[in-house]
Amino acid sequence: MLKPTLKIAALFLATVLLLPANGSAQDTAEKCFDIISNGNSVPLYISQNDFDGAQRAMGDLQSDLQKVSQNPVHFQSTGLPHSKFVLAGTIGKSPEIDALIEDGKIDVSEIEGEWEAYLHQVVENPFPGIDEALVIAGSDKRGTIYGIYEISKEIGVSPWYWWADVPIEQKDNVSVVAGCKTVDMPKVQYRGIFLNDENPALYGWVHETYGGFNHEFYGDVFELILRQKGNYIWTAMWGKAFYDDDPLNAQTADKYGVVIGTSHHEPMARAHVEWERYGEGEWNYQTNAETLREFWATGIKRLKDYEASISLAMRGDGDEAMSEDTNVELLQRIVRDQREIIDSLSPNNKDRQVQLWALYKEVQDYYEQGMRVPDEVMLLAADDNWGNVRLMPKPGSEAQEHPAGWGLYYHFDYVGGPRNYKWINTSQISRTWEQMNLVWEHGMDRMWLVNVGDLKPMEFPISFFLDHAWDPEEMTVDKMEAYPREWSAYQFGEEYSEQIAHMLNEYTRYNARRKPELLSPNTYSLVHFNEAERIVKDYNKLAKEAEELYNALPESHKDAFYQLVLFPVKASANLNELYVTTAKNRWYAAQGRAKTNEMAERVQYLFDRDSLLTEEYHTDLADGKWNHFMSQTHIGYTYWQQPPNNNIPETETIELSTEAEMGVSVLGSSDWWPQSSKQAKLPGFDVFNQQDYYLEVFNRGSSSFNYTAESDANWLKVDGVTGEVKDQERLWIHVDWDAVPAGTHTATITIESENGETVEVEAVASNPASPQKENLSGFVESNGFVSMEAAHFQRQIPAGDIQWVEVPRLGRSKSAMTPHPVTASSKTPGTENSPRLEYDMHLFSEGEVTVNVHLAPTLDYYMDHPGLRFGISIDDEEPQIVNLHENFNWNQVVANYINVKSTTHTIDEAGKHTLKIWMLDPGVVVEKIVVETGEVGETYLGPPESFRGSN
Repeated sequence: MLKPTLKIAALFLATVLLLPANGSAQDTAEKCFDIISNGNSVPLYISQNDFDGAQRAMGDLQSDLQKVSQNPVHFQSTGLPHSKFVLAGTIGKSPEIDALIEDGKIDVSEIEGEWEAYLHQVVENPFPGIDEALVIAGSDKRGTIYGIYEISKEIGVSPWYWWADVPIEQKDNVSVVAGCKTVDMPKVQYRGIFLNDENPALYGWVHETYGGFNHEFYGDVFELILRQKGNYIWTAMWGKAFYDDDPLNAQTADKYGVVIGTSHHEPMARAHVEWERYGEGEWNYQTNAETLREFWATGIKRLKDYEASISLAMRGDGDEAMSEDTNVELLQRIVRDQREIIDSLSPNNKDRQVQLWALYKEVQDYYEQGMRVPDEVMLLAADDNWGNVRLMPKPGSEAQEHPAGWGLYYHFDYVGGPRNYKWINTSQISRTWEQMNLVWEHGMDRMWLVNVGDLKPMEFPISFFLDHAWDPEEMTVDKMEAYPREWSAYQFGEEYSEQIAHMLNEYTRYNARRKPELLSPNTYSLVHFNEAERIVKDYNKLAKEAEELYNALPESHKDAFYQLVLFPVKASANLNELYVTTAKNRWYAAQGRAKTNEMAERVQYLFDRDSLLTEEYHTDLADGKWNHFMSQTHIGYTYWQQPPNNNIPETETIELSTEAEMGVSVLGSSDWWPQSSKQAKLPGFDVFNQQDYYLEVFNRGSSSFNYTAESDANWLKVDGVTGEVKDQERLWIHVDWDAVPAGTHTATITIESENGETVEVEAVASNPASPQKENLSGFVESNGFVSMEAAHFQRQIPAGDIQWVEVPRLGRSKSAMTPHPVTASSKTPGTENSPRLEYDMHLFSEGEVTVNVHLAPTLDYYMDHPGLRFGISIDDEEPQIVNLHENFNWNQVVANYINVKSTTHTIDEAGKHTLKIWMLDPGVVVEKIVVETGEVGETYLGPPESFRGSN
């Protein structure tokens, strides 16, 4: 199939569909075409000569209108209705559409001959005796289908009405602005999903619901894809064979209008399992070529004239490498022989069967070592299975001009190292947008395909991916930022859209920080910055908000909200608390705390709650409609592959003495007192951040004891100066800054038990005379660091049309900064042609400092490239060049969802300094900068952001 010219041929001249919540059509516009008026819908018509898929979609519109109007809707395909009606048809297939074109009543010059384009227009006096009609004209089968489904969408029927139980609101009046015209078409040619890693969840559900991966199941999937303006699928593969399992599968795809593909390691339209069923000998072209050619020929024969993609080349059996070495000559021979089979058996279907070569994993090595395919074969690049694009053609290069074009295979789900991630959605749409925007700007517009695992629970990112693919130019960074709210409003209504968007943004950010399967008791720090507890607190706060909103929602919305928002939030919050509680149990056991065994019990409770939440999803949600979908194991990984069952983390229990014994721990230290010989010391207080810290007084026995806590300074306040400790008490420490003289001051808190045990804890407060907090601009050093979010720069200095752009909510903390345009040429840091970001900071330290730049895990996506680079400097020093991919530990970077690069600099004197981040290469994504002036405790996320003055 030749690559068409894809474009938007006309601007929207007006809002096409206006959907008043109340009132009549007259409230909307002076002259309207009423689709529904007073609860009654106009008739629908599509010619019986039109494509089966278009007729079927018109039947869906009939059903949708009946649900919205709550009344029957007349639908016919012979003999025009006698009153105004909705007319749908394909140019060249619909006599009525062709007649309107011939009579000059519609102008289809903007869509005729285009790929999947459609037109909406209200036409007056379209035919004798008919006052007006809403015309849906398609350039081809899917153009008509999309035009029909766009009406369904505009009347309020979500693509997820069945797959996520999104309610359909009843409306008495739905109108179209008369006399206006809309034209739309996609900019990426093939847009689709891959059902993969489908055991046990999707497998169990499909077999219970449909009896297998048959045409009834796939028909429901095809409808979902088409309603979201997708057109393509790689079908489920592990133990499944689309063409072989049900002879009606392929016929159903053809009827619906969805293009079928087999995955990157299933060549010639044959499923992996079919070799197990029918193959003879080894899956080895060097030793068994004739048998393999016959096997592949069968795949091409049964394609008939169906629309399909044909994957070329060959990988090893079971999604493995074909051989240890890169045998380019052999793979070129395989491709040549495969194309000869296609040419001999399917010579007339080249406009319906696209050939592709997937550059997945080690296959990319063949391309990089010089292997090329004929001009008619699409190049399908891939990400690294973790959302980071591996290869793109350089702008203006010969590779970019490959006639059959480039596509990209992306992942929301994966089985493999460093860990599987299959259980729940962990994809930030901000990261998806940033990477797919790179792909679009590099001209990779032939195919966008995403691995969605079981399909559910990836509803939200699937919608975004397919909407983005329809029009990447329209999906600007601002549109991406607004997308969660707009998507939420569409599923649940405007009233709750801001709250739900917040929940979607936050739970995906939290899950992206560390995928659930990678969590362990050691992930987050119990000691520094209260990190582990902050993680749990944030998750549980979000879960509480989601629970409260769930209770406030109408009953009709609850099933959808539960599966799209509440369950992933609650289940993720529970899992994170499970691991943090396990960490506390082990830490407390090492210190002999009385609370140790309670933490072990809490771990058991949280582990059991995980299974109860799963059971709730399977049995209570929608009366058990989605049974099995949450059966993916996710607790207790020991290596990359999933455990056969969820395994509770190992905990410890201890026996306590009957006698009370006091222990004290302080934030920022793993020691405890009086056992430790070190001085107990709280992190430093300073007037800028005005921190509150805590210490914990704990019991090492089963009998309670009384304590006193006394400060020797009037400016240092202790909550709970006396009390009884049964297991442990947390004492918060505050500073009364009005009572702190200028300078640095030390105070001591003395904790004494009734048994005479005494611990002294030192506290230091800094209240410098200069700079003044109210006059400060920029960040301030405290406790040996300055931590700055990348988006909180003081100045941005562009260079011509190149500048750093914020991508909201990308990354582990707030957002990220990246140079735009993404195809700009490399620049020289320290010169006027390199745009830079400047961060002012006040340092109290002198000497050598370390700067840690936290970057998104972007790969070096150009061949023969030294790695993506940026420059960094402090004040007027010459910028240091930092290469993101020097000493690049891929496993660590993707597991941590961050790439931290470090440089050292010398500060000659304390005071105000400016850190500068310079562009060298586009594609660099900066999330956070941490300047270490002293020892900073090790944490997963790094220190929280420092105080920032705004003057």
